[in-house]
Amino acid sequence: MAGEFEKPYFASLVRFLHSEKASGRKVFPPGSQIFRAFELTPVPQVKVVILGQDPYHGPGQAHGLSFSVPEGVPAPPSLKNIFKEIETDLGIRMSGYPNLENWARQGVLLLNAVLTVRCAEAASHSKIGWQEFTDAVIRYISDNCEGVVFMLWGNFARTKSELIDHSRHYVLEAAHPSPLARGAFFGCKHFSKANTYLTSTGRVPIDWKL
Repeated sequence: MAGEFEKPYFASLVRFLHSEKASGRKVFPPGSQIFRAFELTPVPQVKVVILGQDPYHGPGQAHGLSFSVPEGVPAPPSLKNIFKEIETDLGIRMSGYPNLENWARQGVLLLNAVLTVRCAEAASHSKIGWQEFTDAVIRYISDNCEGVVFMLWGNFARTKSELIDHSRHYVLEAAHPSPLARGAFFGCKHFSKANTYLTSTGRVPIDWKL
């Protein structure tokens, strides 16, 4: 992916982030954590991709992983619903521990389509170039990896389906886990389906319990 950093759109993106900082605006996550998902889940190790839209925009929430928050921060509503689905799907008890780094270290790429956000302004960085970068990431995984499980939740994530070679990968689609979806996410069984697929292809399934 190194070539993406040399493209004009990425230079423009970096300039925009510098201007945000220079103007005193708070941007999440901290700069050192923007690419945290890739640090914990190198592309050659990716087994599952869970695609989010943009980072949480409350102070202390975003730390570079979609749907995840650091220790000591209450689990947001969408994450609580994810845990409920796992409990029902797999028959296990979730601790409610909101930091998903353990998933990331097992090969779950927790990727937001947009990697930064302005404090208290959801989707405020949605048009600065991040989606060009993360679309390139999705295409790269599709073209260079085999048998990855893509979990696409909600209408936004589903638009990324066209970037994926369905003949090489397992694409799962469902409603978003947000309470705004009125429970339509429940019953999707994506977590058991992912593990069944991984096992069928000779790989170690994900231990979803936290």
